Amino acid sequence: MSDWVPTTCMRCAVGCGHVQQAADIGYGIDTVRGDAAHPVNQGLACARGIQESRDPDGQWLTRPLVRSGGELRQTTWDVALARAVEGLREAHERDPDSVAVLGSGQQTNEAAYALGKLARGGFGTRNYDANTTLCMASAVTAYYQAFGSDAPPCTYADIEDADRHVVWGANPAVAHPVMFRWIRQAADEEDVEIIVVDPVRSETAENSEHHVAPDPGKDLALARAVLARIVETDRVDEAFVESATDGFDALLDVLPDAERAAETAGVPTAKVDLLADALDQQALVYWGMGINQHVQGTETARALVDLTLATGNLRPGGGPFSLTGQANSMGTRVCSSKGSWPGQRAFEDPNHRRTVADRWDVPVDRLPDDPGPGPVGVLEAGPDAVWTVATNPVAGMPEADTAREALGDAFVVAQDAFHTETTELADVVLPAATWGESEGTTTNMERTISRVRAATEVPSGVRPDLDIIATIGSRLFGLFESTSPDPESIFEEFTALTEGTVADCSGITYDRLEDAHAVRWPAPDVESAGGYRYYDADTDEGESWSFPTVSGNAQFSTGRQAALPEPTDDDYPLTLTTAREADGYNTGVRSRGGAAGDLVARVHPDTVDEHADDVTEDRLAVVSRRGSATARLDPDEGVPRGMVWLPIHHPETNRLTLSELDPQSREPHFKQCAVRLTAPEAELPPATAD
Repeated sequence: MSDWVPTTCMRCAVGCGHVQQAADIGYGIDTVRGDAAHPVNQGLACARGIQESRDPDGQWLTRPLVRSGGELRQTTWDVALARAVEGLREAHERDPDSVAVLGSGQQTNEAAYALGKLARGGFGTRNYDANTTLCMASAVTAYYQAFGSDAPPCTYADIEDADRHVVWGANPAVAHPVMFRWIRQAADEEDVEIIVVDPVRSETAENSEHHVAPDPGKDLALARAVLARIVETDRVDEAFVESATDGFDALLDVLPDAERAAETAGVPTAKVDLLADALDQQALVYWGMGINQHVQGTETARALVDLTLATGNLRPGGGPFSLTGQANSMGTRVCSSKGSWPGQRAFEDPNHRRTVADRWDVPVDRLPDDPGPGPVGVLEAGPDAVWTVATNPVAGMPEADTAREALGDAFVVAQDAFHTETTELADVVLPAATWGESEGTTTNMERTISRVRAATEVPSGVRPDLDIIATIGSRLFGLFESTSPDPESIFEEFTALTEGTVADCSGITYDRLEDAHAVRWPAPDVESAGGYRYYDADTDEGESWSFPTVSGNAQFSTGRQAALPEPTDDDYPLTLTTAREADGYNTGVRSRGGAAGDLVARVHPDTVDEHADDVTEDRLAVVSRRGSATARLDPDEGVPRGMVWLPIHHPETNRLTLSELDPQSREPHFKQCAVRLTAPEAELPPATAD
C-alpha cells in the first residue's frame, strides 16, 4: 500500500487536514480521511470534502486543447503554450489593460502569488481579479474600514467560548459542515443558543434555536433596528466605545428608530429584541454571501461590525466573523496582489509599490496604482485577451449571457482541471493538476496556513498551476527563474514580501509547517502565531485594543438601508434569491459529471398554487429582465411566499441575476432580483430594462 500523505482539504474554507493515499496502480487518490494530527479539525471531515478529493464527478481535462476550424482539438503542450503566449502577447502589445486575468480561491498560495505577480508585474494590467470580488470583497472592505486590516479578528477557538451564535445571511450547515458541527456542539451546552437570520428557513435555521426572517435584502435595516434597541435600552458598552472606537456619535445622529427600522426590515420587534438580547451576551456574529453579495454589502457588513463594537463584543469568545466562500479565498487576499500587494500593502502607497517593484525586479511604473474594477468591470471593459485560472466566469458571473458574449469576443485561455462552460468556448485549454496532485500551501478563513501535498504523480498531459503560470511568465517577461519553480521557494518569496506588514507571514516556513501542521498569521518570527486580533489582555492596566487605523481606534459606520436595485412590480412580481447547495462549490464542476442536470427552483407551495397554470410536468420557466431558465419545481415551505430560490452555482442561474455592484467593494448584487414564472413553452425574450 502507498504511504499516507498529509494535506489540506481544498473544498471549502474551513481548512481541514486530510491524509490521503494514492492508488497502488496507475495514478489518483484511493483513500482520504480526516487527519487527527491536524490542529484545525483534529480528524473531523465532511463527506463531500472526502468525496471530491478522492473521486470528483467532474469531467477531467487530460490533454491541452487548441481551437482549430471552430473546434477544440487535442494538441501538445508546446503548441498550446505557444498559442497562449502569442495571443496574450498580441493583446499586451496593444495595451496592458487589454489583457484580463481571472484567478481563483481554488489555487494554492504559491500559484495565486505567482499569478498575481505575472498579472501585475508582468502584464501590468488593472484588469485582474482573484475571484474574491465575487464573494468576499464586501467583508474585506468592511474589515479594512472598521479595523484598518482585512480578515476576521476571531478564530475557531472562540466558538466554544461564545454564549450566542448569531448566523446572519449564511448557511454553514451546508457550506461549512465541519465548522457548523463545532457551532452545534457549542450550542448543546446549557444556556448557549444559535440564532439564524435568513429570509429562507435554511438547513442552519432548521438546526438552531431561533430563526429571524427579514425581507430579502433588508438586512441593513434589521441591523440598525437591533442597534437602536441596544441604544434605547442603555446596553452600549460605553467604556469600550469611549476607549477603543471613533464615530459612535455620528452613527447615533443617523440611527433610525428601532420600530421604524424593524418595519422596513419586515421583522417584528420581538425578533429585534431577541437579537439585541443575544448581543448582550458574549456573541459571535457570523455572516456570509447573504450579506456580501448585495449593493449595500459593505455597509451591511459594517453594520454587523458596529453591533459588536457597541456591545463590546470584540474579545475572545465574541466578534464579527465573516465566513469565507472558496477554499483559499483568504490566501488569495493576502498573497495574490488582487486588492492589495502581498501582506496587505496598500495599492495607493507609493512606498509599497516601490518595494514590490524592487523585489520583483520590474519598473515601478509598470505596476497599476489601483486594484482595478473587479470581474464585472473587467469583462465590461471588453478585453482583447482573457486568461482564466480555476474559475468559470461563463457560469459564475452575474448576467452570465453578457459575460459569455464578452468572452466570445476575446482570445480566451482557460486553465482548469475540469471541463467547464468556460473551457467550452476557450481558444486554448490548459489542463491543470487538481488537489491530490498539487504541492504548496493554503490559508483558511481563520488565517491559518497549512500544507497542500501531492499523493500521486501528475498525469501525463497535465501540469501544476504553478508550472503553467511560471512558464508563461518566463516566456513573456522573464519573470521567473524557472518554468517549474519549487513551491517552497515561491512561498519564501511571498513571505519575505510580507515582513513587517499587518499580515506578516515571514515566520512561517515549510519546515515549521512540517512540525506544527498549521500556523496562523500574523507570525513575524518562527516562535509567534496569530491569535485573536487587535486585543491584548496582558497589560498593566487590564484589557487594551490596538487597530492599524489612522487614529488607532476601530471605526463605526453610518450606512442606512436604501432601496433595492430591482424591486418587484406587476410585470416581475416575485423575488429571486440564490444560495449554495451541498454540492454547489466552484459552479459545481467537481460535483457534476457532464451536463449540469436540472435546475431546481425551491418555491413555497402557495406560490406554486398561484402559478399552477404555468406548471408543465413539474417544470416552469423563471424569467428576469435579462434571461430565462427552465427549472424543475421543488415546493418548499422554508422559502417565503413570493420568492424563488435557485442554486447560485448552476450554470443557468446567473443568466437571471443582476450585475449592479456595491460601489465600495465592487461585489455584484447576486442575492435579489425581480422575476416572474411562466410555462416553459411560453418562455418570452427578456423584457427591456425600461
